Amino acid sequence: MRLQSWLRADDRLKKQKHDYTSWFLYAVLAGTVIAYAVINSLFIGVAAFALVVIILFYEFRQSIKDEGTKSTVIDIAKALGAVAIVWLILIVALGTTQPVNVVASCSMLPVLNRGDLVFLHGISNMSNFLQSNRIPVINVSQSEFSNMYANMNTEFLAFFAYSKANPSDIGYIGNFSNSSYAIGLYNTHCIDYYAYLSEPMEYGRCMVPMSYQSKNLIKYNYSIGQAVINGTTEQAVYTSSITIANHTIIENYSNPIVIYATTPQDYFTGDIIHRVVAALRVGSSYYILTKGDNNPGLDIEFGNYPINESSVIGYRIAGVPVLGYLKLIISGQFGAVAGCNQVMLR
Repeated sequence: MRLQSWLRADDRLKKQKHDYTSWFLYAVLAGTVIAYAVINSLFIGVAAFALVVIILFYEFRQSIKDEGTKSTVIDIAKALGAVAIVWLILIVALGTTQPVNVVASCSMLPVLNRGDLVFLHGISNMSNFLQSNRIPVINVSQSEFSNMYANMNTEFLAFFAYSKANPSDIGYIGNFSNSSYAIGLYNTHCIDYYAYLSEPMEYGRCMVPMSYQSKNLIKYNYSIGQAVINGTTEQAVYTSSITIANHTIIENYSNPIVIYATTPQDYFTGDIIHRVVAALRVGSSYYILTKGDNNPGLDIEFGNYPINESSVIGYRIAGVPVLGYLKLIISGQFGAVAGCNQVMLR
């Protein structure tokens, strides 16, 4: 009897030790994830990924030691089954195959932060969705749309601040009260080409006259606003409105935010979460134009084609901050991301 009591006491001590170790590891992981969210450091991201691996290995080994291999495998299967059931319920309830997603960039600051977990609702009727949200819809003929698609390289245009002394010295930021800076229209397809060749000194060749837009379906108009970069407020040039078929559409920050799947022809890949600017109605089909709140231009200006309504995964209905970082870390997206040190102001 004393031996059994001693064994039970020993088991309790071992379990208590395991609990303390688990809580310690999870606490360190939580602190590391928060530190990564704040600092955006590759080193901290890798450390968080290593901690996830260590915790999974520790819990798996401890479970086998306490319950045996068979029971551990059964428990894992039950957990995966429960997750699958919850996921299926969300799919049915929210009407989309991806009811939950994670913000992977800083292009929607300050509304959405990298690492935000967002819940999505599907769009069963795009016409009703656009109408109920008062999104500008422009009717475009099939021939106009086809002509745009056939000449997309000339549609990829954006405004940059440039040094008058060197038109290849470009950016969104500039002191426009200083006569040494000006604003020019550049072909971003051309810029991507010279960036691929690692020849930024040739960017000056990518500047085009304003009349270059005259033959395009979508025309861009710029404004000068402000951006806070590393705590310092700077002047910044950005696309503030677009003109399609004599209809000028001003950027509206109350429009809904959608997530869409990119295609191989797009310059930026992966699921992108941006705000709807306008829609093109081509026959019975809709093509959506989007823009990140923290980006100086629309997605189409930087090499992404207009989004077919079938590529829209859903629209954002709610979000939870920071929780999505764990998914980014597990999937290996723990590198530093450009643009997280600045917020565009209007």
